Amino acid sequence: MEKQIIEKLEKIKAKYLEIEKTFFEKIKDNDFNEIKKLTTEQKKYQLTYDLYKKYLNLVDEIRDSENILQTESDKKLSEQLKKLINSNKKEILNLEEKLLDSLIEKDPIDDYNAFIEIKGAAGGLEANIFANDLLNMYLKYAQRLNFKTKIIDLQESEKKGISYVNFKISGEGAYGKFKYEAGVHRVQRIPETESNGRVHTSTATVSVIPELDDLELKINKSDLRIDTYRSSGAGGQHVNKTDSAVRILHIPTGIVVSSQNGRSQHDNKDRAMQTLRNKIYQQKIAQEQEDLNKVKKEAVGTGDRSEKIRTYNYQQNRVTDHRANITLKKLDLIINGDLDELLNLLHSSLQKKNNNNDF
Repeated sequence: MEKQIIEKLEKIKAKYLEIEKTFFEKIKDNDFNEIKKLTTEQKKYQLTYDLYKKYLNLVDEIRDSENILQTESDKKLSEQLKKLINSNKKEILNLEEKLLDSLIEKDPIDDYNAFIEIKGAAGGLEANIFANDLLNMYLKYAQRLNFKTKIIDLQESEKKGISYVNFKISGEGAYGKFKYEAGVHRVQRIPETESNGRVHTSTATVSVIPELDDLELKINKSDLRIDTYRSSGAGGQHVNKTDSAVRILHIPTGIVVSSQNGRSQHDNKDRAMQTLRNKIYQQKIAQEQEDLNKVKKEAVGTGDRSEKIRTYNYQQNRVTDHRANITLKKLDLIINGDLDELLNLLHSSLQKKNNNNDF
């Protein structure tokens, strides 16, 4: 590996060992608050440290084997040493790749919960049906990951599907797992309403926002207009028949949020306010991110809704993510929530391009 990478790995090793030393000192002092902090900090370096430790052991083994080989006269033993050296060198190549991946800095926001909005876009009824398909896909995938989900606001289409949904996914790493889903999703298939068997192209937009509970964002009550109205869902035991749905307008920004799927007006107001806080934050950092996004655009895209990030082709059972040129002929599995392979490939590709670490 390059000298600069080794230097960075040595710094991480030193930091890990320093934390470990302090950790044992705090155990003697019964300082449990500090122990908790140190455990969290050490966890950030654990993977890289373990890989680098294994890497160094292999380097030592190769060096020792090569030294013995120079003076060894036994042919059988010499052959065994050569095989061991070759095997260790192959393992080192694998470790180098894993070490480079581990050095990609994780965005701390990745650990936050996520709010996801889906809207039917181009394609009329078929777009709304597709929006509902995407909702079910994400809910099933969240269930596979043991994440919790909560519908904040859902607006059904007049005939079938949904025109809009805003839902929350809770669990450590939820935002990091779903953040690259933002953008335009395109479906190519024969709609149920198509009598001539023609393939139609429709789209739905997806927005992903982190839930930032610790964000110090002051919202003045005088800047809000809060309206209540009757929930318009399809019914069911949790839909209130009174004016319990809440719509909030943030006058300075023009942002409008609503919630109608809570159990009470108070619950809906809390849900809507949380969504509002995150949308205001998103707008606030948009300007700050503008220059950075221009640099990153070629690598990961901006996530704007004008970009078609993925195509779902039903005739070919194919899903293609255009940002990383990934194609999997597993649409039947993916649309039913089996997203692991697709997202692992996508995240690995985009994170490497996005970070492009200058070691």
